[in-house]
Amino acid sequence: MEKTKFFYDSYAVIAYLSDNSNYRDYFEGNDGVLTKLNLIEITYRTIELHGEEAAAEVVKLFAKYTVDFGPTDIVESMKLRSKLKKDGRNISSADAVGYYLALKNKLKFLTGDKEFKGLDNVEFVK
Repeated sequence: MEKTKFFYDSYAVIAYLSDNSNYRDYFEGNDGVLTKLNLIEITYRTIELHGEEAAAEVVKLFAKYTVDFGPTDIVESMKLRSKLKKDGRNISSADAVGYYLALKNKLKFLTGDKEFKGLDNVEFVK
């Protein structure tokens, strides 16, 4: 069976690192990517929950999975964020970039963030 490739939203990574068993197979049985923006959010939350040493380990672990984005991606993702906001969905800039990149690269956007529930191309897990 071919592995599925996901875009890992910050929510998903934090849930996995917090031992949420619903996320285990998405990380241990599949592949995925995230942006440095996500890694920044994850690092901050890890410092809050587990301290600076744990956060440094998380950065080492996930840095190799980061993907870059360019000026066009920034514009398109903010257009998407604006559209979603008009639809009543309040997502962060980092989430908009991630969701846009997932759509652009035909990756499933893995999250448990309620703002994404029911959207196309989202693997919603709690």
